[in-house]
Amino acid sequence: MKALSSMGFALFGAALVAISYGLARFAFGLFVPSISAELSLTSYLVGIIGALPFISFVLSTLVAPLAADRLGARNLAILSGSFGVGGLALISQSSDALSLGMGVFICGICTGLMMPALTAAMQALVSRAMHGRVSSIMNAGTSIGIIVAVPTVVFLSDAWRLTYTIFAALTAMGVVAAWYFIPSVSRVIPANAAPPPPITRSQWSRLIRLTIFAFAMGFVSAPYWLFAPDLAVTLGALSPGHTGWLWFAVGVAGLGGAVISDLADRNNPPITQALMLMMLSSSLVLLAASPGQLALAMFSAMVFGLAYMSLTGLYLMTGIRLLPGRLSMGPVLPFMACALGQAVGSPVTGVLVDRLGYADAFAIFSVVGILVAVLSPLYPGHIDYLTEEEELQPTEAEDTGLQAAYDHQLLDENGDPIEPVAEDAETLS
Repeated sequence: MKALSSMGFALFGAALVAISYGLARFAFGLFVPSISAELSLTSYLVGIIGALPFISFVLSTLVAPLAADRLGARNLAILSGSFGVGGLALISQSSDALSLGMGVFICGICTGLMMPALTAAMQALVSRAMHGRVSSIMNAGTSIGIIVAVPTVVFLSDAWRLTYTIFAALTAMGVVAAWYFIPSVSRVIPANAAPPPPITRSQWSRLIRLTIFAFAMGFVSAPYWLFAPDLAVTLGALSPGHTGWLWFAVGVAGLGGAVISDLADRNNPPITQALMLMMLSSSLVLLAASPGQLALAMFSAMVFGLAYMSLTGLYLMTGIRLLPGRLSMGPVLPFMACALGQAVGSPVTGVLVDRLGYADAFAIFSVVGILVAVLSPLYPGHIDYLTEEEELQPTEAEDTGLQAAYDHQLLDENGDPIEPVAEDAETLS
């Protein structure tokens, strides 16, 4: 294994996330028009197949924390990448809906295992003072992977088999790099860290509300990830090559999601949740209203990308804050809920498209998103780490942002956050 600096690990992690999330999971929607035409798939079948990677993502995420402890970060990352290679290769050779479904299902396993492996490696390699910044950079890998997929659609729109073969080769390179750069150990917990406190009723209440909002957001976003390019081709008469620019816009705008989510945590999470969910809902209607105008369709994609990445980042921070000391649970539950929402939303979209058409189907999901946004005052705000008695005393303003959320993960015997080590602070400055 070759040791990486904090910045080096952040960039390497972003590359692996780009492969496992951007290429193995979210790029599929780009090729739906070409794949559907060649394999004669109905919208309903596409919806069912599109739900499979989200289901396998949830199943693999359930076992990922245990796998990280038993296998170690390196072996889990290699296992994740191997699933990615197999799934992408199977997609490239698919001859019917069954083989295609198996391929995308296996790709979902790759996605579900990769981030826990990288998180375990981060715990061992990166100073705790840098966890927030490193996580932000790694999370940006999803947008980077989406952007990387764009040239293949623009120049190889009808050669989806060749494209997925290239994706499989890139993932194989990532597996080799994971063996070389990622340590074999699992995450390291300081000896003076106290066991996590019991989950209180207030925490359960907030966690349930967070999970419901994450599920709803995943449900509302499902049509865009799976059917947006097909809508642009079917209703807007755009060429399959032009749909790649939609994903380019999603990826570029998504890079700003980390900044928005961090600012949201520093200000008012419920209001930001409402605003971003309204933006996400409006992007569905905007695309359905102007699928033939590439500029407006790209603007819709930018709105969607910014809103989606901002919301996932906000859910990540909220989940971490709600369950201090439980890093394998806090941020995982909202992502699982989001994936379940997408798994449910994908076949529902397929049914609505078959019966009502693209425009009406997207409009219905937009209405659902707006209704959920109206309920955003119920979104859980900052968790209170102090007891009721302590809250009566004057206290300093609570630190906010992703790094502050990580700082509260490890507590000492007195229940105070363990001071992060700043030994690598200058590395990322």
